[in-house]
Amino acid sequence: MGGGPEVGDQPSGLIAYPRRGGPTVLRILLGAQLRRLREARGVSTEEAGYEIRGSHSKISRMELGRVGFKERDVSDLLTLYGVNDPAERAPLLELAKEANTPGWWHRYADVLPSWFEVYLGLEEAASLLRTYEVQFVPGLLQTEDYAEAVVRLGHPDASDEEVERRVQLRTTRQRRFASPGAPTLWAVLDEAVVRRPVGDYKVMRRQIEHLIAMSELPNVTLQIVPFGAGGHAAAGAPFTILRFAEPGLSDIVYLEQLTSALYLDKPTDVDTYMRAMNELTIKALRPEATRWALAELLRQV
Repeated sequence: MGGGPEVGDQPSGLIAYPRRGGPTVLRILLGAQLRRLREARGVSTEEAGYEIRGSHSKISRMELGRVGFKERDVSDLLTLYGVNDPAERAPLLELAKEANTPGWWHRYADVLPSWFEVYLGLEEAASLLRTYEVQFVPGLLQTEDYAEAVVRLGHPDASDEEVERRVQLRTTRQRRFASPGAPTLWAVLDEAVVRRPVGDYKVMRRQIEHLIAMSELPNVTLQIVPFGAGGHAAAGAPFTILRFAEPGLSDIVYLEQLTSALYLDKPTDVDTYMRAMNELTIKALRPEATRWALAELLRQV
C-alpha cells in the first residue's frame, strides 16, 4: 500500500490504517470508524442513509466494509456526526481514497470471482493464517503443477490461458511468504490431502517435497491429522482463521464454497472455530513428526 497519514493520535480516537491489504482492509477499518462515530452521536442507520441519499442497508454495508466509499458520502457523514475539524476529517477522507484503490489482484479480475477478492485483501493484511484442509493442499502451499491439476478439476472447460492465469494468481499469493515481514502460516491437513492423488505421481512427489521444504521455514507450521486420530469437531469442514496486527480488525473465519464464501466475524463464531482448530492441532502429528511422515510417504509415491 502507498503511504497515508497516520491517524492513531487523533483526539477523536481514530485508528491508524495498515499499509498493506488493499482496499478490503481499508474499507473495513473506515467502515468501523464511521460506525463508532455514528453510534457516539446517537444517529440511526436510517438517518445516516437519508443524509447520503441512500438507505439504512447501504449504511450497514459501508460500516461492514462490503462496498466502496464515495468521498462525498464520507464527507457528508462526517458532517452529520459532528466531525468538523479539518485535521480530523482529512485522514478519513484520505482513507476513503485509498480504499478505492484496486489491489494487485485486480489484474486477474477476468478469472477472479468477486467473493474471493474480499479474501485476498484479508489474506494480504493478515499477520497469522490458520487453515484446515480435508481435500487439497492449501493454495499457499501448492506447487505450480499441483495447482494446475486442481484448477483443471474445478474448471474442466477452461482454456490453457485461463488455467495459466489462475495458477499465476496462486503463485503470486505465495511470494509474500518468502518476503520480509512474511506472515505466519499454520496449516493442518487431513491425511487424505497428502494421500489423494492429484495429477500423476510426479506431481504428487514434487508437492510432498515442497510441503517438507515449506514446513522448514520459520514462519510456516505444518501438521497432519492421521486417520488413526479418529473423529474431531472440524471433520469434513475446511476453514481458515485470519488474525491481524491492526487493532481495528477482529479475527475472521473464512469458509469457501463452490460458488461463494462466508466471512464470520462474530466473537461466538470465531471462538467456535478457534476451539475446533486448537483441538485439531492437539490431535495432529507434531511438526517434526509430520515431516517424518511426509518423508516416509515419499518412499511410497
